[in-house]
Amino acid sequence: MRFQGKRAVVTGGASGIGKATALRLVGEGAEVWIGDIDEAGGRDLAETSNGRIHFVRTDVTQAADIEALMTTADAHVVFNNAGGGGSRSPIQEISPDDWDRTQSLLLRSVALGIRYAAPLMIARGEGGAIVNTASIAALQTGAAPTAYSAAKAGVLHLTTMAAADLARYDIRVNAVCPGFITTNIFTATLGIDGEKRDMANGAIRKMAAQAQPLQRAGRAEDIAAAVAYLASDDASFVTGTHITVDGGMTIGPRHSWDPTVPSLFGALEAFTA
Repeated sequence: MRFQGKRAVVTGGASGIGKATALRLVGEGAEVWIGDIDEAGGRDLAETSNGRIHFVRTDVTQAADIEALMTTADAHVVFNNAGGGGSRSPIQEISPDDWDRTQSLLLRSVALGIRYAAPLMIARGEGGAIVNTASIAALQTGAAPTAYSAAKAGVLHLTTMAAADLARYDIRVNAVCPGFITTNIFTATLGIDGEKRDMANGAIRKMAAQAQPLQRAGRAEDIAAAVAYLASDDASFVTGTHITVDGGMTIGPRHSWDPTVPSLFGALEAFTA
């Protein structure tokens, strides 16, 4: 019960990583406010929580919505998580409007989440914990489109800057970098609905099990566990950093962990026989 007596905010809390994290925090004693544009999912989650989860409709591209959510919750813990795939266009084709929309959803929203949560934590005088969702796409190419990856890299640097700004108030700021986590973000980005979405998600789970050294699909609960650690007093001396939760995907090139993929040295062994 690491969050007994604590209030928490989770943006994007109606599904996926946000929902798993909201449930994890509630399970450890927190009272949680979730902000999301998915009114049906958010209200359903709140109605089945025995009063431990509250839903506030929140569009994180709108500053007023973020401010209202943070003011309503006056939280000890904030998880800036809401997002989506953003534009899939390469840099030579993306429109200025698509670039701006992606940055607003994925980077500006995190900055404003911190902006409106921090003064409330400072006024309370008890410190606090802020966790931001970044991505392995912030660490390397090939994991996501350009606009998304650039935004998530911005989230990582924003995390370190905010940690420096807020450390004097005992407010810790950290990030989590998910790898290939099987949520609906992939099908939602591509506009796949209904029965086709279920089939596509099944294919994604099978693919995910082979995408990294640990051969199982990543789950939203894997990220929730890392967020709960960073938000808890167990991480009271941890700030300005990130945890990568990716099953080892960023360990190195595939040949470093997959014996079926030839490496340079493997290819040269034939000449030493």
